[in-house]
Amino acid sequence: MGGTVRGAGVVVTGAGGGIGAALARRFAEEGARVVVNDLDAAGIGPLAEEIGAVAVVGDASRIVDEARDALDGTIDVYCANAGLASPGDVLADEEVWAAAWDVNVMAHVRAARALLPAWLERGSGRFVSTASAAGLLTMIGAAPYSVTKHGAVAFAEWLSLTYRHRGVKVHAICPQGVRTDMLAAAGSAGELVLAPGAIEPAAVADALFDAMAEDRFLVLPHPEVAGYYRARAEDTDRWLGGMNHLQRKWEETRA
Repeated sequence: MGGTVRGAGVVVTGAGGGIGAALARRFAEEGARVVVNDLDAAGIGPLAEEIGAVAVVGDASRIVDEARDALDGTIDVYCANAGLASPGDVLADEEVWAAAWDVNVMAHVRAARALLPAWLERGSGRFVSTASAAGLLTMIGAAPYSVTKHGAVAFAEWLSLTYRHRGVKVHAICPQGVRTDMLAAAGSAGELVLAPGAIEPAAVADALFDAMAEDRFLVLPHPEVAGYYRARAEDTDRWLGGMNHLQRKWEETRA
C-alpha cells in the first residue's frame, strides 16, 4: 500500500460503536474503501452512511467472502475488532467460556483462514487484531476475557512470525481502558482498574496508524503498558503480587 491506505479495501468487524467505529472512521478519512460489520444492522447502518462504507451484517468470523465481494474482490486490511467482555471467574458457565473463545479467538482464526490464500498469493495483506492489555497482562474479575485475549495476542503473534516474510503484516491492539460500552460493562473492576486512565476510541485509531507507519506489531494506546509487560516478564512473582493487591482491593470495595 506504499505507506498509505488510500484506495485500500478495509474490513472492520464489530464496527457498531467504540473502537470499531473509530477505526472505520479513520480508515475512511484516509481514503480507504471500507466495509463495516456488526451483528446489528441498526448499529452500522448510520455509520456506513456517514463515512460512505458498505455495511455487511452477520457473524464477524463468516463475512470475509461477502466483504471481499463488496470491495471488488480484494481485502487489503482486515480489522478483527469484534469482541466479548465476558466477566466472571473460573466458575463462569461453560457457555460464557465458549462464547468468549469463539468471538475473541476463533473468529480471528476463521477470518485468517479465508484471507491468507489470496494474501500469500499476491504477497501482501494486513491483519489487525483488537486484543487488550488484558491479553498481555490480565484483568481482575474477568477470567474468560483475560484468557481469550491472551489467545488473541498469541494467534496474532503466530501469524506475524509465520507469514511476515511473505508480505503479511500483523498488528495487535492492546489498550487498557477505552470509553466504550465494553468499559461500562466491566462493572466495579473496570471502575477500579480501567476507568481512571480511560481514553477515547479515536486515540486507539491514532495509535494503530502510528504502528502501521512504523511497521510495529504491538499497538499500545496506553504507553505505560509496555512497562507493565516488561515488569511481568522480568519479575513475574512481584507482578502477580501487585495484581493480587488489586484483587484484594477490589474485593474490599464489594464487601
